[in-house]
This record gives sequence, C-alpha cells and structure tokens, in this order.
Amino acid sequence: EVNLVASGGGLVQPGESLILSCTGFGVNISINYVEWVRQATGKDLEWVGGLGIRGEKKYYAPSVKDRFTISAEYDKNTMYLQLTKVATEDTAMYYCRIGTRLGQGTQVTVSS
Repeated sequence: EVNLVASGGGLVQPGESLILSCTGFGVNISINYVEWVRQATGKDLEWVGGLGIRGEKKYYAPSVKDRFTISAEYDKNTMYLQLTKVATEDTAMYYCRIGTRLGQGTQVTVSS
C-alpha cells in the first residue's frame, strides 16, 4: 500500500523557520514527481512546489519562491520542505502528493 506521511509541523512565529518531512511508504519517491500542497481552513488546496524525478528540477509557487526550499534524501525515501520567513498566510495543513495520491498532512500554524 502506498502512503505518504508528512511531519514536522507546529506553531511558529512570523519570520521563523520550519522544516517539514514527507516519507514515502510503498513508493520510491526518487522516480516520481513529488509535490507539496497545502490547504488553509476554508480554502482550496494550493500547490506549493514540486520536485522532479531524481531531484533534477525544483518548482515553486510564486507565493513561496525565495522563502521555501524543497530537497530530498533518497536513501531515506524522504522529501523536505524548508519554510523560512513564514507569515500568517502560510498557516495551513501541508501535504505531499504523488499524482492524485495525497498523503497524511502536517499542520503549520504561524502566529505571534
């Protein structure tokens, strides 16, 4: 069974940093295009960024470019999303996704 499990969320203050992890089970993330998406309460799912096969390319939404960084440790079958200079509008449940398969999310709350 394929499962994607995100972790690392929490409560942070504006301007701080946080690293989220997404570990794949039953799927090799290095040979898949893997994405980070997020959903704020009452809003639609928002694409945050993506990591190409074998990490050859990285893609970011304009709203997070220059603040968020995607990386991976393929020996751990894990992808990361480093959030820096977070703002209240970054508050959301964050998920990783392969195709239409959405993993278990992790909540990020930005508040002073």
